[in-house]
Amino acid sequence: MVETLVQRGSGMTVEQIMSQRDFPLKMRLLAGRSGLSNEIRVRYVQKPGLALAGYTDYLIPHRIQVFGKTEISYLRSLDLEQQRESMRRFFDAADIACCIVARGMEVPPMMVEACENAGVPLLLTELLTPDAIAILTRVLTAHFATRDSLHGVLLDVFGVGILLMGDSGVGKSECGLDLILKGHRLVADDLVEVSLLPPASIYGQSPEITRYHMEVRGLGVLNIKELFGVSAVRDRKKIQLVITFVEWDESVEYDRIGLEQDQIRIMETELPHIVLPVRPGRNLTAIVEVAARDFLLKLEGYHAAREFQSRLLDQIADPHNNAPLDEEPE
Repeated sequence: MVETLVQRGSGMTVEQIMSQRDFPLKMRLLAGRSGLSNEIRVRYVQKPGLALAGYTDYLIPHRIQVFGKTEISYLRSLDLEQQRESMRRFFDAADIACCIVARGMEVPPMMVEACENAGVPLLLTELLTPDAIAILTRVLTAHFATRDSLHGVLLDVFGVGILLMGDSGVGKSECGLDLILKGHRLVADDLVEVSLLPPASIYGQSPEITRYHMEVRGLGVLNIKELFGVSAVRDRKKIQLVITFVEWDESVEYDRIGLEQDQIRIMETELPHIVLPVRPGRNLTAIVEVAARDFLLKLEGYHAAREFQSRLLDQIADPHNNAPLDEEPE
């Protein structure tokens, strides 16, 4: 049981937890600096609880241990020798990644000494215990998420994460640039790193080297953040709608009603999908904006095509509407 919880693959070091910027924990190091390179290999944190009293069977190695009011109060209730024995059993039972004390509580000196001797970082945060656990879980979940990469442009349009896909040169970046000029936000251009977060949410971001940059044929590489300001970019966004640009083909019958929502599978997750034919004269930017607005309406339960179909069927079923033109309705 314990083994199945341990993540296989690249872990996250304690130093990375301290320096990550998405969800700052504002922690300070009290002891165990030599263990800052310790790897965290489990995406769930643990409260030691009964492990401090000697029941260590479910103490999982390579995991963050969070000490709240209960744990610190218990340690303080022990005399110095009992504290020393409790800490010895605790560190002998498993390889602890690090210990985090919440609520800014005063840490018993014996715990500081034990962490220093064991080479286990002891960190202090002012956050309440549930808040610290929630933030740590989000950080670790994002780190251990299944990852992949896609070719496309990811934008935040009216709050909707829209991924523009299609063959090279079809106009994705040009459309993205036009959307940015209209006040929408760039997340990633060309290469989009995607990650699957439980239960079934796909998030996208740009690789570090291309972050805030966009390539536009004829202009070259542009720094969108420097050109338009910080409000024109964002680091990460949930992908909610995928629009694929395709060259217009007269022999293909494209959807004109929109009764059924097409789906595209990304990392075993189904996402709403629109195939948008491209030809000279089509205002792709306006179409993408309208697609975003329509998506938001569907989230609220309003589906224009289905409402139109319902009204049409009601009208067909009305006997007065089916009467010959030369007859008066009863």
